[in-house]
Amino acid sequence: MSIEIREDRIAFRFSGEDTTRLLHDVLTPPVREEVGVARWFALLSPQGKILAEGLIGWADNAYWLDVHREVAESFLKRMKMYRLRAKMEIEMLDESHRVGWSADAPKDGVVHQDGRGKGLGWRVIAPAVDAEGWEAGAGQARARIAAGIAEMGPDFDADDVFPHDIGMDHLGGVDFKKGCYVGQEVVSRMQHRGTARRRPVLARGVSGMRGETVTVNGKNAGTLGTPVDGDAVAVVRIDKVGADGAAAINGAPVTLVLPGWASYRFADIESEGE
Repeated sequence: MSIEIREDRIAFRFSGEDTTRLLHDVLTPPVREEVGVARWFALLSPQGKILAEGLIGWADNAYWLDVHREVAESFLKRMKMYRLRAKMEIEMLDESHRVGWSADAPKDGVVHQDGRGKGLGWRVIAPAVDAEGWEAGAGQARARIAAGIAEMGPDFDADDVFPHDIGMDHLGGVDFKKGCYVGQEVVSRMQHRGTARRRPVLARGVSGMRGETVTVNGKNAGTLGTPVDGDAVAVVRIDKVGADGAAAINGAPVTLVLPGWASYRFADIESEGE
């Protein structure tokens, strides 16, 4: 069994008697001591945009999270600010541990199944010495793109998108029943008013690069994520896309496809849930 090392992700360990309550009050998903499965989470700005995102899972009396390397320091700083006097320890494991991915459940390390859907594999966090044999690969990216899931770094930047823009409201990444968390008011308003129009889709037949404009009928409809094997996740205005999913990048035709989990539809298909 091979494990892909994820050099762009940094692991964190949160522990202490106030940890569940504090993380539940600050992050977007329901936070519970669930063994084996990791939920999608985000830390939002007060304006409701994503400052950090990743998976959060419970193991060995602690919560294990991962975020993109570029936002790890700012994530640590903000979480320490929110901690105040709470009884919670925050450890950034950038030097001691590595984050990996496997298509099958590994026997060693802190292992959590990606709870966003089937076929997304397992996240692994292990001491650096145990990860020396891990190699770079594209298996995680292929699985994620096939599922239509965008990720910070490959597909969008910090403080650039709302949770609805990347489908977190559909995939368990946002709890709409719990009380206030950072950015909750904006996210809740988008949910109840049904105003979300930017959504993740799968772009097929892509030869472009990350950040390039996706056009429909010559007009800007969204932004392309990082392609792998000609496919990519794009965040687009679904109200500008026709039923055939026809679009273009730099004048070259591409096809936009809705993720299998999506209840939203393109412009001239009757809306379901929006």
